Amino acid sequence: MKTIRASGSRWVLLAAAVATAGCMLGPDYKRPLLEVPDRYYYASSEARELANTAWWTQFGDPVLDALIEEGLRNNLDLRIAAARVDQFAGVLGSTRAQLFPQVGAELTGSRTRASERSATGFPPGNPYNAVQADVFASWEIDLFGRLRRLNEAAQAELLASEEGRRATVLSLVAAIANGYVTLRALDRQLEISRATLKSRGESLEVFEKRFKGGVISHLELEQSRSEYATALAAVPDLERQVAQQENALAVLVGRGPGPVARGATIDALVLPAVPAGLPSELLERRPDVLGAEQALVAANARIGAAKALYFPSISLTGLFGGASTSLSGLFDGPARVWTYGAAITAPVFTAGSIKGQVQSAEAAEQQALYGYQRAVQTAFQEAEDALVGQARYRERLAAQQLQVKALRNYARLARARYEGGYSSFLEVLDAERSLFSAELDFTRGQAAIQAQMIGLYKALGGGWVDTAGALAGGASAPMR
Repeated sequence: MKTIRASGSRWVLLAAAVATAGCMLGPDYKRPLLEVPDRYYYASSEARELANTAWWTQFGDPVLDALIEEGLRNNLDLRIAAARVDQFAGVLGSTRAQLFPQVGAELTGSRTRASERSATGFPPGNPYNAVQADVFASWEIDLFGRLRRLNEAAQAELLASEEGRRATVLSLVAAIANGYVTLRALDRQLEISRATLKSRGESLEVFEKRFKGGVISHLELEQSRSEYATALAAVPDLERQVAQQENALAVLVGRGPGPVARGATIDALVLPAVPAGLPSELLERRPDVLGAEQALVAANARIGAAKALYFPSISLTGLFGGASTSLSGLFDGPARVWTYGAAITAPVFTAGSIKGQVQSAEAAEQQALYGYQRAVQTAFQEAEDALVGQARYRERLAAQQLQVKALRNYARLARARYEGGYSSFLEVLDAERSLFSAELDFTRGQAAIQAQMIGLYKALGGGWVDTAGALAGGASAPMR
């Protein structure tokens, strides 16, 4: 036995030395060179600070803050993404295990009766027992790095799944904030429509009395009735939109469809600040960009794993145990059994199978490369669009505000002129119709500029994603 153990030790030492000295086939990953701008239109430290904060708190609405925290705890898409991370963590554990010896144990027992009339005869003590217990081990020596490349790919896929979870956090927070802003804008439009309906209803009552008294014509009465009907039709349509927006927002935060609490009005919501400087490296933290890069790392590693199939595979196996016709004699010296050995397997002719796998891996790597490049381009586009959008929407909103103020004065003066007999009712109708439309457009403009700011923070994908992830309750930290 001493000789056997010494010989076995030499095999293990030799295998360890071979594994350590083994090469890794395939290209090592290097980040592709990308042509990107140094910075955006709009100094770095301030941008990083703002991009890393929980920006939604800048709206100054505790109800919105509570909805986002609720969504991060309960949203089902986020739970799916977290479970996907656990799935790839299991895949990595399984892949990594192949780098180490696999050890198992076996205990078998049987009772057999042989034929007494067979040509070979039958053993003494027929029927007889057979009992065997052994420990066995196997180890594939990763001489050419196939297993290490597969492990590298699995690790990258785990990191990509984590970035997918962070991307879900990013999208969820932005969607809840957008949904809430839209809801408050619809609420305000509904208020405007109801107020307009009430005002036009009162005017219609006056006009009906005047018509009966012969003060106004039938034409003026029908014009007033038409404007009342227009406002009347707008109210149920907006009520429908409010209810549907509430249902959508409730599902986003992980509830069933139903009412949603309100906080600040659309006028009271504070517009988040625009970062004073936006260096392009901020986008390196965007989950979709990081996830696309990890997918590229995984695809690059699989090229090496495929190329390693061209080379021999070396495996060590061993078994030690005992075999006997009775359980009591299983561990006696004469019952002892053992074996160890090594196997080298090399491809000789595969009819292009390995070449096809290498070609497939290289094509997958090219797809991942283009996907990464596209993710970077999309990230810059979204950030640039949000920057340009918020600037232009601010200008538009300021103009809309001036328009509403002017139309209010116009409507007041037009009614005064009509009551004084200086103009027809058509002038009043035109002024009030224009004011109603402008007030609704101004409210939509308020929601649009808020949406642009939300889109900007989403496009930057800063450290706030991890801040939000921590609110999800047990969400894992970013894995880098």
